[in-house]
Amino acid sequence: MRINSPKLNIMHRACMKASKSLIRDFGEIEKLQVSAKGPGDFVSSADKRTEKILIEELLKSYPEYGIFSEEAGKINEKNKINRWIIDPIDGTSNFLNGIPQFAISIGYEENGKILTGLTYDPIKNELFFAESGSGAFLNNTRIRVSKKKNLKNSIIGTGGPKSNSKIKNEIFDEFLSVSKNVDIPLRRFGSASLDLANVACGRFDGFWQRELNYWDIAAGIVIIKEAGGFVDYLDNDPNNNKKYSLIASNSLIHRELHDLISKKNIENN
Repeated sequence: MRINSPKLNIMHRACMKASKSLIRDFGEIEKLQVSAKGPGDFVSSADKRTEKILIEELLKSYPEYGIFSEEAGKINEKNKINRWIIDPIDGTSNFLNGIPQFAISIGYEENGKILTGLTYDPIKNELFFAESGSGAFLNNTRIRVSKKKNLKNSIIGTGGPKSNSKIKNEIFDEFLSVSKNVDIPLRRFGSASLDLANVACGRFDGFWQRELNYWDIAAGIVIIKEAGGFVDYLDNDPNNNKKYSLIASNSLIHRELHDLISKKNIENN
């Protein structure tokens, strides 16, 4: 495995340790204790156990670093410079229903900028990772975004709105708008971190989704950029640490996809 820097080594070690119990839990889904976290959103004992292992391993090496994680929230908040961004299971609903499409995702942020990202699919044993200025990789292989030039022939991924979304109709309108402008049906796999990884390695040509959380996309941002892709934010401040509406793709279809989504958004306002 091509893991060079100290931070990537630590992220990799934490991820591999946490994934062992996660894979075991996936094989025993019926025994998991599941509690409702909100409409259409669930948290399982596997989430908490995975997160606990990740946090313990990361703090073992950098005890003073901040942490922003899906379940635990913020740790060491006084450190405004160095921070880990953690999603213990991105694709929890898939996981809980026995669908093998979920990932562990860790980003490292310094002075508000994501410098290092790692997304691990434990079922396929696929490790996507990147560091700013060093390229993006899938296991031992360098990855690049696709060279697709025509949006009409592109494979585009997205995600649907949650049941309590206040812009549900707008999101459905965007889905229809993009669908009408591509020949290949849109992909909705239910794990934004893996969707971004799929763009980075050229499996998808583009991806967009509204109302994402920071931990869903932190690792994917640097992975896509280091793979030669573009990342933009739709009508929101990328530094507000609330919800993110993101579009990512290769450089060749990016403007066409971005304009199509933005046009639909303008028409709805």
